[in-house]
Amino acid sequence: MSDAELVLRSTRVITAEGTRAASVAVSAGTITAVLPYDASTPPGARLEDLGDDVLLPGLVDTHVHVNDPGRTEWEGFWTATRAAAAGGITTVVDMPLNSLPPTTTVEHLRTKRRVAADKAHIDVGFWGGALPDNVEDLRPLHDAGVFGFKAFLSPSGVDEFPHLDQDRLARSLAEIAGFDGLLIVHAEDPRHLDAAPRQGGPRYADFLASRPRDAEDTAVASLVAQARRLHARVHVLHLSSGDALPLIAAAKAEGVRVTVETCPHYLTLTAEEVPDGASEFKCCPPIREAANQDLLWQALADGTIDCVVTDHSPSTADLKTGDFATAWGGISGLQLSLAAVWTEARRRGHGLEDVVRWMSTRTAALVGLDRKGAIEAGRDADFAVLAPDETFTVDPAALQHRNRVTAYAGKTLHGVVKSTWLRGERVFADGGFTGPKGRLLTRGD
Repeated sequence: MSDAELVLRSTRVITAEGTRAASVAVSAGTITAVLPYDASTPPGARLEDLGDDVLLPGLVDTHVHVNDPGRTEWEGFWTATRAAAAGGITTVVDMPLNSLPPTTTVEHLRTKRRVAADKAHIDVGFWGGALPDNVEDLRPLHDAGVFGFKAFLSPSGVDEFPHLDQDRLARSLAEIAGFDGLLIVHAEDPRHLDAAPRQGGPRYADFLASRPRDAEDTAVASLVAQARRLHARVHVLHLSSGDALPLIAAAKAEGVRVTVETCPHYLTLTAEEVPDGASEFKCCPPIREAANQDLLWQALADGTIDCVVTDHSPSTADLKTGDFATAWGGISGLQLSLAAVWTEARRRGHGLEDVVRWMSTRTAALVGLDRKGAIEAGRDADFAVLAPDETFTVDPAALQHRNRVTAYAGKTLHGVVKSTWLRGERVFADGGFTGPKGRLLTRGD
């Protein structure tokens, strides 16, 4: 510890070996040692005594729609990364759609990186997109450093990002498997969606009926079958249907290379509480019933679901109309994800170590960010400092998102983020921010 520049000390540090009182030494942006709480601070090192606040690894959110460039009025790298920092997130991976152009060629990736370069308050990586007509672009994008490829099995909602039918899915997945890449998939089957009733209007029950569980279940089954046949790596995005879990568990036990995520809104909000006309709750797949939510929590506990990410998908307020059929589908959650998940996790008997595993360690592992996701020597000194027993009531005006429409308005949540640190530098503290400190990450960083 003699070369340490910074020491963070807390009675509760969530380390790779568990929670304990510890002093964490940092030099040149890297954790150099995790030492006993009462270890002496070397001459010249700055000591930050955090008291009883919990020091945890910065969260890694691998499912974020920043929408920049092209739809920057919906969000943007400046506002999205500030909101993330305020919520204890130190790394986000940006989705390839809802920006113009979408990240589906190397040139489009370069455009995205140029736009993000001087706006990122935290670290940012990028997914590529798999479209029906860009198979020849997949390997170049992989070589350029994207973390994997996003595909839809049903219409995406934006014309510039069409979905894959089963033949195109097989072709793209075979190409990606050839270089052992990762395909991440919005899994809803279009045939089941087309067959579902579509009434439109303000009733949430009608919208829920239009996105049935069997649309997810069928799409997940077809994806697993393709992954099994090709020995390919696939990841199921934003799982909301508890009915798909037995199939996923069986595939994992068989050795199929499938991982699964779910989202804070599926874990903390229920269909029964959604008011009619309240399209701030609209997302696809939808928020389902409380009994279904219980199944998702059980699957997190037993490892069938690997991780929790926001699927932060904002829009301007005017697109959140009172008609669920026409309103934009997406929930903004970056700033509130840690508190929302922790509030429900603690109620269900889970600890902060579980939340860190779901929202930092496993998400970092999913995209191969070996320097993120844990407090141990050799990792980046990315931290969140959390007062887990303090509460706050969600005030949309206090959010850093560009558009402050939120399904969490008025909810009282546990867990106040006191500060967020990126490679040993404090980027957020007590409501204030430093300038942009983030780096643009590539696969292998």
